[in-house]
This record gives sequence, structure tokens and C-alpha cells, in this order.
Amino acid sequence: MADSRFFRRAGPFRLAELASLCGAELGAGCDPDAEFVDVAPLALAGQGDISFLDNPRYLEQMKTSAAGACIMQPDSAGHAPQGMAPLLSQNPYKAYALVAQAFYAPPAFDPGIAASAIVDDSAVLGEGTRVEAGAVVGAQAEIGARCRIGSNAVIGDRVAVGDDTIVGANATLSHCVIGSRVVIYPGVCIGQPGFGYAIDPGGHVTVPQLGRVLVEDDVHIGANSTIDRGSGPDTVIGAGTVIDNLVHVAHNVKIGRGCVIAGQSGISGSTELGDLVIMGGQSGLAGHLRIGAGVQIGGQGGVLKDLPSGERVMGAPARPVRQYLKELATLSRLARKEKRTG
Repeated sequence: MADSRFFRRAGPFRLAELASLCGAELGAGCDPDAEFVDVAPLALAGQGDISFLDNPRYLEQMKTSAAGACIMQPDSAGHAPQGMAPLLSQNPYKAYALVAQAFYAPPAFDPGIAASAIVDDSAVLGEGTRVEAGAVVGAQAEIGARCRIGSNAVIGDRVAVGDDTIVGANATLSHCVIGSRVVIYPGVCIGQPGFGYAIDPGGHVTVPQLGRVLVEDDVHIGANSTIDRGSGPDTVIGAGTVIDNLVHVAHNVKIGRGCVIAGQSGISGSTELGDLVIMGGQSGLAGHLRIGAGVQIGGQGGVLKDLPSGERVMGAPARPVRQYLKELATLSRLARKEKRTG
């Protein structure tokens, strides 16, 4: 059960309500009027809790779970123990997410400007927006309706922020246009100059960075990530993209729609990603690359050349997954052979 000091729970909910909410079907023998009070993992759930099974690795755990209901794929329903109501979904994890959101909706906040916040007279704040203690909103900045600007966040001059966007504590926004329903976590830095220098033995010369950062709707940007503004063209983050903590996006990068970029990854300047690209943790892309739609890059993958749409790569330098695994197996065999003959 989530700690009530930090998370406020709604409910209870009828099983039929939850099934309708997440698009699941009630399995055989389910009581649609049974009430549930919380979500919980399989190992900790009780009769009043709803859990989920998404990974076959946890099938045995489900068989002994005390959960009153479990969201699972239809072919797992026959393994549900007596007393557990199966909710059938082709995507149990997504269904669980929707159910968990029902129990734990984001907390509401009261609009207004904290006494210690500094909001320039020329700034425009939409209806229902909250500016928390110590935050700064610069001249001619435009903040949409129902936004939340966290403590000590800085919204620079003429920055535009769309409706229903959350800017976390200590985040810094400059030279950027932010869409609606964007979540910017604490410590994020958007719109600082890109790493642009004319290299010269007599002293490196700074190249003015004259572009912006454009963040489209429904983007999430994890804590302490940095997104540099363009050098002339803009840096663009496509709609629905999710960026983990501690990610660096360099100047002129263009990220497509619905991409997933895991923690400690880096994208060098002027590289372009198509839609639905996935980058594993600590992966990196060299500059001026073209990464096709749907490409998947394994953790710590180092990409040095363009990748066609749909490619799956691992390793540094990155190569196709099958080739990478074959090389690992070959190295392992050679090492065993060397050990036997050494």
C-alpha cells in the first residue's frame, strides 16, 4: 500500500468500473459488483487489491498471490488461483496504469501566486495557474491555463508555456516554446546555449546560439535533464516523447513523436530521430546522424552512423542485435578455449 503521507487514494471502485476504465474484459466467474480499495504487486496484494501480470516470469507468483483481482492476458486466465478475478487485456501493463491512475490521480492544487514568487508585470498567466514559492516568471512570458510552476523554477523572458503544463522545482526555461500537458521534472534545464565553438589554438571562439527549443504537447522530461537551444535551426522534441532523468539533448537535435529515451543517454548536435525511437540507458548518438522511425538501441549502445527504420542495435560501436550476440558468443568460446589450452 502506498504511503498515505505522500499519496492520496481514491475509491473504492467496483470491478466492472475498473474493467471499463482500462478496456479489460471480466473473466469467467467474476463478480462485477465486487469492490476494490487499492492496487498492489502480486506478492503483497490482498483480497481488496487489484494487481497485474505482464511478464511470464511472474506466473508462479500469480498462482500463489492473494490479490482479489489481477489484470492479465487471456491465455493466463487458466492459471489464476481460486478467489482471484481475472481481468483480461492484451496489454496488462497499460491497463494496470489506467487503474492505478484512478486510485492515485495527480493531486489538485490551488491557483495563485506565492508571496515570495517574482512575476514580472508584463507576464501573462492563464486562469487557474499556480506559481509556487521562490519561482521567477520573466518579462513577457506567457503561461497557459491550469499550469503549475514549482518552487524556485525560472521561466525566462518571453518563454511560452501551454495549458496544463507542470514545471518542477528548480527547473530553468529560456529561449523555448513549451506545449500543453508537458511535464518538466525538477532540475531540468531547457534552452541554454548549445556547445558551439570555433576551435582555434589561439583561443576557442563562441558561436552564438540563435535558435530555440520547441517542446510539443504531452512530452515528459525527467529530472536534471538538459535540452540545448539550436544554433540557428531549432531543437525540437516531438509530441508524446518521454525522456528519463539525466539525459542530454544537444543543439539542433530533432526528436520525433512518441520516442522513449532512457536515463543518462546523450544525443549529439544536429542528429534527427524518427518517430517511436527507443534508446536504452546510457546509450549515445554521434552528431549529424539520421535515425529512422522505430529504431531500438540497446543500453550503452554507441551509434556512429545512420540507422534505417526498424533497425535494432546493441554495443559500441552499435551493430545489429543478431550480429552483436553472435560476436559475444564467439568471444566467449574463444575465451573458454584459451583457458583450456593456456
